[in-house]
This record gives sequence, structure tokens and C-alpha cells, in this order.
Amino acid sequence: MIKQQLEKLPFYNSAVLPYHYAQALVAGTRYGFPARKLRVIGVTGTNGKTTTCFMIWHMLNQAGRKTGLMTTVAYGVDKLTPELGHMTTVDAVTLNKRIKEIASKNVEFLVLEVTSHALAEFRTLGIPIEIGVFTNLTHEHLDYHKTMENYRAAKGKLFEKAAFSILNADDPATKYYQKLAKDYITYGIKNGENRPTKIELQVSGVKYLYHDMHIETQIPGEFNVYNSLAAAIVGEKLGLKKSDIESGIKSLESVEGRMNVIDEGQPFTVIVDYAHAPDALEKVFASVKGHKGRIISVHGGAGRRDPSTRPIRGEILAKNSDIVIITEDDTRDEDLEKIMNGFVEGAEGAGKVLGKDLFKEPDREKAIALALKSAKKGDLVLILGKGHEKTILRPDGPHDFEDIKVTRKLLKTTK
Repeated sequence: MIKQQLEKLPFYNSAVLPYHYAQALVAGTRYGFPARKLRVIGVTGTNGKTTTCFMIWHMLNQAGRKTGLMTTVAYGVDKLTPELGHMTTVDAVTLNKRIKEIASKNVEFLVLEVTSHALAEFRTLGIPIEIGVFTNLTHEHLDYHKTMENYRAAKGKLFEKAAFSILNADDPATKYYQKLAKDYITYGIKNGENRPTKIELQVSGVKYLYHDMHIETQIPGEFNVYNSLAAAIVGEKLGLKKSDIESGIKSLESVEGRMNVIDEGQPFTVIVDYAHAPDALEKVFASVKGHKGRIISVHGGAGRRDPSTRPIRGEILAKNSDIVIITEDDTRDEDLEKIMNGFVEGAEGAGKVLGKDLFKEPDREKAIALALKSAKKGDLVLILGKGHEKTILRPDGPHDFEDIKVTRKLLKTTK
């Protein structure tokens, strides 16, 4: 509790930087800087990091290049271990310990999801980056970084250390990262040296042509054009055959908590996704804009995280949903009613009426149940914000909770 109070001080993050640096140095020394034995591909950005990492990892392994993975969702080599903590790039000690375990399995590559927090706190100290990948930069984590400029600069540390960078030219931050990168190429749908053609967005995934390759994913959404294109360019840079790139990306069936369709025979569609930032929510809704029935959304906000995004997210939910249900996320020690009211403010501003097409349900399982009960044939239920996470953080600590499992259970019991 004392640490939680200290973290609220405006200068706290800067004050503890020497501690973070020392911890990273000690951790690297203790485990012999294990990443130096591997060819590391680091992926950073606000959204798309996890899916891009999974695509690269799967593609390399399918091509016979043994590769380890460390992401928000899971870590390992062949058999992945779920990541139970609510942290993308774990602390320096855990990070080096896990990298050493991965390196001991005779792998060639490590695909590492890298957050701005990790870069700001030196957690990746001593980890050489052969290829750095940038997905995008949007409003998030300002509770920590305070300004978008600080947030952008933190992610820039990856491209300063990467031998080669792959940058999304459709994102304005790329102009900044081009100045930091030692060597780079760009990609994008509208801009960049490497662009796809003949894009097809389907419910089952995306298809497009890239150079002479036919790229296809089993994960829907225009954002997966970006994610898969970045993965394909990594494959090209590493000298993979065209067929290995195509089959490696196409054969990845799903990433837990990322646009997962939950089908228990119900007459409506249910999708679980990790989207919890404004841009991520916008992208999810854009990916389902062709849906003909009603859209019912369940979402909430984490405690002790940037409160300025709550009314913004409430507005996005309201504008894109027929029914909005605001609920809990990782409340931590913040007042849940206050968190939910931030979303309600934005939703009401966009025209939703509390008790009519806007509801507050503080219990996440009851909120999901309400959404499923409200759904009719042809509707779409979106359960957003927690995705793959295995616990929910309440004031008294973590509780077991998985959106996918809870949703499946409720669908089976309400048939």
C-alpha cells in the first residue's frame, strides 16, 4: 500500500530510475546476459505488438528456425507458458531468467514484445536488438509517461539500439524514429517503401499481395494487414523463402485474447479482445463495421491508469454500439464507481441514455451475462479490455477471472 501511494507522486518514476538501472545491471550480470547468445527481434508500439510477435515467432518456427517468444500473453519456445502477470515486459530479473531458460533450448531467435515502461526503466539493458519493429503510437500510458512526447521518446530507445528497424510509415511517429534508427525500411498501407495491394478484409481474416507473395491471415481486422506485413518484412530481412513466409503467417490460427470468436452454438456472434486504449477500440469497431445486426459492448477501465481516456473510450463505445455495458477491469485501489462514471460521461455525451441503452454493472461476470442475455439472433457481442488475462485485480488483490472461460461457461448454461 505504501508503494502504491508513492507511485502517485509526480516525480516517482524519475526518482527510481537509478534503482531500475542497477536492478537491470545486476540481473544481466547474474544470468550472464543470456540474450547475447540469441538473435533478438524486438517489437514495440501501442497496439499490435502481441499479434505481430506471434506471427513472427510462428513463421520462424514453421520455417525450421527455432525461436523463443516473450509477450503479454505467453512465453517459451515450443510449448508456451501463459503470462499470469499484468505486465508485458516483465521485471529485469524475471526477464533475464526466462531468456536464459529459452537460450538453453538451443534456439536461434527470440521474439520479444517490448513496452515503453521496460525501455524507460532499463529492463532491456544488455539485450542486443537485431531487428526492431514499430507498429503504431497512440494515446496510452500517460499516467506513467505524462506526455505523448515522453511516451514516444521511451519507445525510441528500441530503435536507437536496434541494428535494423522496420517502421510503420502510416504513423506520424515514424518520422521521429527515422532520425534515431541506425538503418531502417518503412511499411504501410498508404505510405512507406513496402505496401500491400489487392487487400481483402474478411470476417475470417485478411488477404493481400505483397511483392510476389500472397499473404493471408486467420485473424480479422485491417490492423492485421499491418501486423502481418511487418512480420513478412522480418521474414524477408532474415532470408526466409517466400513459401515459408506465406505458410507461417497463414497457419497461425489465433492469438489468445485477440479477436477471439467464441462459438458455443449461440445464434449471435461473440468476440473477446484485449482492446483497452482508444485507438485499439476504434480498430476493433472498424474491423466489424460490416456487421448487420446490433452491437452490444462490454468494457471497463483499470484503476490507477490514465483517467483521461475513460470519457474518450465511453464516447467510442457509444458511437459504435447499440448497447453499452460499463463494468470493472483491474480496479486495484481506485473507486470503481468513479472509474465507471468516467466512461458514462463520454457515452452520455455521445447520446446514450443510462438505463435505456447504457448500463453500469460493477461485476464483470454479471455484465457479460447481461450482454449475452440481451443479444438476439444476428447480434454481435464484444467483450473488450482484458482479453487473455487470467486474473482481475480488485482492492483485496487478484481474483481468478478469464473473459474467454467465463463467456463460454455463460453461453453453455444459458442455452
